[in-house]
Amino acid sequence: QVQLLESGGGLVQAGGSLRVSCAASGGTLSNYAMAWFRQAPGKDREFVSAIRQSRATFYAESVKGRFTISRDNAKNTVYLEMNSLKPEDTAVYYCGASSRIITSTIRRSEYYDYWGQGTQVTVSS
Repeated sequence: QVQLLESGGGLVQAGGSLRVSCAASGGTLSNYAMAWFRQAPGKDREFVSAIRQSRATFYAESVKGRFTISRDNAKNTVYLEMNSLKPEDTAVYYCGASSRIITSTIRRSEYYDYWGQGTQVTVSS
């Protein structure tokens, strides 16, 4: 049973940067595709970014060029570096893991088997 723990959220001004982390335990991170989703109040959970076991990366259009996902398999940790943050990036950010993902489903939350508890990111204007 894989357990995921996010950290690094916080309050930042618009235009600022933040890095959130997702530490995995109970499994080998290299076996999983990893993703970040976010959920703002009153909205559905939405895809932000993903990285496959091959290190191929995927981004939502709204964050492309501003966010960077990476993984350190030796540390069993995935990161999301967020730059040029906007107030509309405010949300709870969740980390997900899947061993059965394929490219066509990588943006769909229902294909992820394990989730963390989330970390709040708030961007003030």
